[in-house]
Amino acid sequence: MRLLPAAALSTVALTLSACSPLQQLVQVPQVQVQNVSLISLALPGGFGSEPVAKLTMNLQVTNPNPVPLRMANIAGTLIIDGAAVGDVSFPNVAIPASGVTNQRADLSIPVTLSTAASFLKVARGQLVTYRVDGGFTANFGPLGLQNFGPFTLSQGQWKQAPILPF
Repeated sequence: MRLLPAAALSTVALTLSACSPLQQLVQVPQVQVQNVSLISLALPGGFGSEPVAKLTMNLQVTNPNPVPLRMANIAGTLIIDGAAVGDVSFPNVAIPASGVTNQRADLSIPVTLSTAASFLKVARGQLVTYRVDGGFTANFGPLGLQNFGPFTLSQGQWKQAPILPF
């Protein structure tokens, strides 16, 4: 799993620095998916259960700034092998000044006929690429709220032990 490339972060930081005096003071926090696991999968057309993919996603968020911050919301779209499969959200992530924090989210993403194939690959233990595109709002206390994004928050490859026998 890979962090947003340094060149892209530099571009985002330069773009932000041109926007306002507050943005000149703020460095972009870094978001990286540490791991993602498909826990269960109910497919459309099944009897008795809602078609949903249950996932656990762990993020590592790094604050390069000398002040603590609270990320009011990290939100994005989960993309598997180029296909958007659902939205993810991590509310209220607190990060110490010049520090790192880990955040876990248990997610339920509705499965549709168009997203079922992507989730089936993961459930069968096949290697897929993933990306989380989105943004976040950070509260820098006395410096105020700052919006970041949209951009690719994290990307990488995802392979896990199969959870379906077929």
